[in-house]
Amino acid sequence: MNYKTLIYVACFTLMTFGFNQKQTLPEGFVYAKTLIPDLDVELRYYTTNNFVGDTIDNYKANKLIITKATAEKLKLVQEELQQQNLCLKVYDGYRPQGAVNHFIRWARNLNDTLNKQQFYPDVDKRNLFKAGYIASRSGHSRGSTLDLTITDGETGEPLDMGSPYDFFGEQSWVDYKDITELQKANRQLLQTVMLKHNFRNYPKEWWHFTLRWEPFPETYFDFVVE
Repeated sequence: MNYKTLIYVACFTLMTFGFNQKQTLPEGFVYAKTLIPDLDVELRYYTTNNFVGDTIDNYKANKLIITKATAEKLKLVQEELQQQNLCLKVYDGYRPQGAVNHFIRWARNLNDTLNKQQFYPDVDKRNLFKAGYIASRSGHSRGSTLDLTITDGETGEPLDMGSPYDFFGEQSWVDYKDITELQKANRQLLQTVMLKHNFRNYPKEWWHFTLRWEPFPETYFDFVVE
């Protein structure tokens, strides 16, 4: 076998058994789009558009992974919103423990304040742990927690919720009063439709929901998002 043939065989093998293989997810997990093909997914931690300002460890693809039980309920939310010409947009779902560890390292580096003005202008970085914005464990790592919003079905633009996603401050609290009536109504719509389908909200983040009776309430996973 000559040199060129060896290269061809190596490339073909890599394409067949490397690039084209999906990882095998733990039992009980699915790629959300297998159940909800039209779901809008923008995993912010796969990008640099987040409070760290960099791609986060163990996010290797813009693929939403969640537990099957979560996906089944999320599909019902999407279908209900579509009747009003609205859709869901998901910013995060399953989050590897390695990504949480990345957040911890970043929070301890007090000199790295690249995105402070955009995401935490009124919070001293040294207080992010005390204020509960950064923690050593995340419900996302159990696979049944989602960060999401509602978008206009015609334009794809997110509805105005009164604060950006992942904003560290009281403006993100669900019951924050100093926003417009439209912004309050948009938040209430999201709260109502998610609660109807058994998702409970974290009151300090309008975007954060966890499936009631989640299948892995005590297990924190660390497989890669790819």
